[in-house]
Amino acid sequence: MKKSARLKVVIDLHARQEQDALQAMGLCQQKLQVQQAQLESLQKYRLEYNASFAVQQRAGMNVNQLLELRAFADKLDKAIEGQRATVSALENELVRARKHWEECHQRTKSLQKVSDLALAEELKIESRREQVEQDARAARSGRKDGT
Repeated sequence: MKKSARLKVVIDLHARQEQDALQAMGLCQQKLQVQQAQLESLQKYRLEYNASFAVQQRAGMNVNQLLELRAFADKLDKAIEGQRATVSALENELVRARKHWEECHQRTKSLQKVSDLALAEELKIESRREQVEQDARAARSGRKDGT
């Protein structure tokens, strides 16, 4: 088996790994987008809640209502912080997935270059061999004709 053919098997394997890494990166991006949208939704709701809370405070309320509204606001803040942590973790995961894909992609490209060089060398050797055979045939043909 020629070197270029052996390399093709390895290249195909690495290309599949690269494709898998690309799909994993795509899934990370999708998860991140979903979680970012949830974070934005929580932040928007918190702003709306603050506005509603301010209106209720101006209208007047008893201490129990005030404590309940503040407790809910604290829960919202904790949910927002938790969501920020989730988004941050997914951003880190996406960076790792992108780095892994880039490494796979670079490895595949490098192997493809090696394969191209091996194929070019094989073609050059084959061309030389054919030229030697043609020269030998021409020499034999010349001797048969009496030259």
